[in-house]
Amino acid sequence: MGHERATSMPKLFRIHSNTLLTALLCLLFVQSLSAQTLKDRKGKPLQVGLQLYSVRADCAKDLPGVLKAVAQMGYTGVEFAGYHGRSAEELRKLLAENKLKCYGTHLDLNALLGDNFDKTVAFCKGLGCKFLVVPWLPEERRNSKQAVLATAQLFGEIARKLEPLGMTLAWHNENYEFKPVEGSSQGETIWDIFWANADKHVAMQFDIGNAMDAGVQAAPYLSKYPDRVLSVHVKDHSTTNPNALLGEGDEHWNEVMPLLKNKIAARCFIIEQESYGEPPMVCVEKCLRNFEKLWNAK
Repeated sequence: MGHERATSMPKLFRIHSNTLLTALLCLLFVQSLSAQTLKDRKGKPLQVGLQLYSVRADCAKDLPGVLKAVAQMGYTGVEFAGYHGRSAEELRKLLAENKLKCYGTHLDLNALLGDNFDKTVAFCKGLGCKFLVVPWLPEERRNSKQAVLATAQLFGEIARKLEPLGMTLAWHNENYEFKPVEGSSQGETIWDIFWANADKHVAMQFDIGNAMDAGVQAAPYLSKYPDRVLSVHVKDHSTTNPNALLGEGDEHWNEVMPLLKNKIAARCFIIEQESYGEPPMVCVEKCLRNFEKLWNAK
């Protein structure tokens, strides 16, 4: 019995060693798939950020923990939508500790008007944020053609003030911009009127999911002003699945991805998720994995 056990041990050792080696190889393969290094059309690492509004409840509880986890998922930066009571310097330090970049911040338009302008600029300088995005317009600034024209003019004035400071102003669409506006004789939409009249210094952040929510595919809009699209919210929308993640909705990604890769001037791509079938942190990691698959698809 002792002899049989002694002679069988090398064989058992080889079996266990082979099993362990196979398991390690599988683990390494899975890890290589989990966070791929994406390249842009120039062969440089792709800039993919997370809009922190996607995980706002988690940020309110533990912002340092969220930023650490986001970096570990493979995101290269974030976009802010609120600061959770932290100073610009605190936020900048947290980003640096996790090797994350600040790809922008969402601001109320009033933050860029009157006496608020200098305060906002000072905060953004401290944060290291150069891309200031207005994500929503109050009713009175979009309820008629004249209102939209005045808003476009105002954005141009702000953009020209920001440019010498090394900052860019952008407008981000919701869903209401794609409906005909009152006072338009040709059925023009808010989006049409704004971009036909906005100063060249005003950049576009196109939200794909919000457009889909309005019933329009993104490709024709991305193609219209490609040089002005400096940022994209990569998001999906489904009429049948309210919790659809990126790549699971109604967007025609086979039409959109070639534009994201080769036509528009986007500096970065921002993933956002606003509905959840699972915990938000799980959802945003899955969205990033889905984006990697879409980007690398032939």
